[in-house]
Amino acid sequence: MKRVSKPVFFIVFILILFLTYTSVFGIYSENGDIINTHIKGIQDIRWGIDIKGGVEAVFAPADGIDATEEQMQSVKAILDLRLVNQNVTDYELYPDYTNDRITVRFPWKSDEKNYDPGDAIKELASTAQMTFRGGSDESGEELLTGKDVKSASASYVAAQGTSSAQYVVNLEFNEEGTQKFADATEKYKGQQIGIWMDDTLISAPTVNDVISSGSATITNSSTDANGNQTGFSAEEATDLANKINAGALPFNLSIESYGTISPSLGTYALQAMGIASVVALCFIFLFMCIMYRVPGFVAFIALLGQLSISIMAVSGYFTVFPSFTMTIPGIAGMILSIGMGVDANIITAERIKDELWTGKTLDGCINNGTKSSLSAIIDGNITIIIVAVILILVFGPANIFSALFGVSTTGLIYAFGYTLLVGVIANFIMGVGASRLMLRSVSGLKFLRNKRLYGGKKKS
Repeated sequence: MKRVSKPVFFIVFILILFLTYTSVFGIYSENGDIINTHIKGIQDIRWGIDIKGGVEAVFAPADGIDATEEQMQSVKAILDLRLVNQNVTDYELYPDYTNDRITVRFPWKSDEKNYDPGDAIKELASTAQMTFRGGSDESGEELLTGKDVKSASASYVAAQGTSSAQYVVNLEFNEEGTQKFADATEKYKGQQIGIWMDDTLISAPTVNDVISSGSATITNSSTDANGNQTGFSAEEATDLANKINAGALPFNLSIESYGTISPSLGTYALQAMGIASVVALCFIFLFMCIMYRVPGFVAFIALLGQLSISIMAVSGYFTVFPSFTMTIPGIAGMILSIGMGVDANIITAERIKDELWTGKTLDGCINNGTKSSLSAIIDGNITIIIVAVILILVFGPANIFSALFGVSTTGLIYAFGYTLLVGVIANFIMGVGASRLMLRSVSGLKFLRNKRLYGGKKKS
């Protein structure tokens, strides 16, 4: 067996500790009273209705509009997309085509402080109509609308002419929009084109050249009280991109009624689960180290790495991504995937132990043990991946089975499938890849070359 360099163990170990710490606690900075989030932690997770409660609202067409069934279906599809774009999967949406009403239930945001249902539903019901107009005045000639945009995405790029960076929204136009934008930039070359969201000017760039590539970038041209350009925050850029992608509602919505939903579990039960998880991890650490010694210790480090990836996938780790809605079934999926990770490392440790009892060299036993256990681990995990993918596809945002099982049940099962899939993939990365890399590295340390530390016989 070709040994792995000794420093590799310490490099991977430190990297996993960094990922574990940042995924749990996040990284924040304070600027006066403003807290800036650089990396999201557990506290940024958006908890489901069953854990944290949420909002219920009934929407109706404004101005007494008698909506058609097609229009109501369009409203439902747009509200669906807006919720999914925000990674809100634990929601319920019930259209009433007879009375032109839509009932929506969704959980609170992760950073919610006021718990005002009125404020929570404003963004969901907004029309968010984007237009490109000649000049920087609202009365300018309309050049393009949101219907001409193929897709929108938020990104973090260097600000033109400076060494700083800023959040922007990238636009890709469809075929018709590409031609319209090329004509607009040719007509207004050397002048401004205002980009409006509803009646708010969000950017007014000056056209330097004719743009025929079919893409453009929106920056925020607003200024603070001191006259400094503020730019988009990560959340603002992401929200704007989501609104553009979701499109405009066919008519304004009025709020007929709204209120709060109490959680079925509650935050105290969530804290109890957190404490129980820490205690369980301590017992797993003791069990793995006592039963399998060095392979057990390495396996536990890899398990922390797997757990950190699972948390990163639901917290939105990087600020440009919204957090996934975490429900009780989602937590169950994460726990099951951790069990799969422990099982994979136990299989490997047992195979190494079996090889050691045949009297072979330590390096040969580690090599043979890891190879012989790989097929069993892959078979078990591939089966789980297939099941998880089916759950995501069938019970995901498409709501294929919602007519049979109900919207709420559909979202809950999707959360279970999502966390289970992420956990199993993380198991391949950490439990299979990183753990074997660390084990082959640590076995090269002279004071850890004793076979007994890997489950071998005591020397006579």
